[in-house]
Amino acid sequence: MIMGIKWLAATVLWALSGAAAAVGQVADVTIFDRLDNRVLPIHRHEGRYYVVGTPGHEYRVRVRNRTGGEMLAVVSVDGVNAVTGETANWEQSGYVLGAHQGFDIMGWRKSLQRVAAFFFTRHANSYAARTGRPDNVGVIGVAVFRKKAEPAAGVTRDRRAGPRSPERAEGPAEPVGTHSDDSLAGAPAEQGAGGSAMRDQMAARAERKLGTGHGRSESSHVTYAEFERASAAPEEVIAIHYDTYRNLVAQGVIRGGQAGIPAPFPGQFVPDPR
Repeated sequence: MIMGIKWLAATVLWALSGAAAAVGQVADVTIFDRLDNRVLPIHRHEGRYYVVGTPGHEYRVRVRNRTGGEMLAVVSVDGVNAVTGETANWEQSGYVLGAHQGFDIMGWRKSLQRVAAFFFTRHANSYAARTGRPDNVGVIGVAVFRKKAEPAAGVTRDRRAGPRSPERAEGPAEPVGTHSDDSLAGAPAEQGAGGSAMRDQMAARAERKLGTGHGRSESSHVTYAEFERASAAPEEVIAIHYDTYRNLVAQGVIRGGQAGIPAPFPGQFVPDPR
């Protein structure tokens, strides 16, 4: 028997842009930039999905159940379970969603009432890196499980205890609007004495990558719920990678602007006068 977390929050209005924004078939996963108030478009490259993150911007992960039954969504950010704070694997706790329900995951779960907001930040300031787990920074994952069918009347089943409640792995919270240390201009660091150029180059590249920070505390109410999985392996695993625009252009995920080719609508909104 697996203990999940079932949402009690009110449904949030969700305005999708015309661009592709959701990933998944059993469940839809979208990333929403809370400062820009928009769903981040999905870019597909070599079989992977990417979104552009802006340093300092808070974001949330929305998971929507596309099936007619309950499901469990185990959510990881940068290789860390968003509920328990453990290094993520499929067997851990997650969020239980009813048929066709959606839930906004606003941050790292601190209790049944509070989360620490997700926000895009430099690699070294990410929660994963600051807790000694820097290797998987830059990806959001959702493993989806269907619920096991109820047994026939008169049949008993083993009711094992679920895993422990979410860890209180405390990290320093940052107030709203103070994620200003997130400059990713990123000139490569100078070589240390005796260090190899290759190692320094890799460290500099990692430093320029985007990660997810442990932000301000905010309200997000959930309660415990029992959930027995239909299978040991997830029905679907959804992975969305993220990085800065510049880094994704450099990786070939996004095509950079082409000089000399005029665009009919180069700006979306009215700029301020000079």
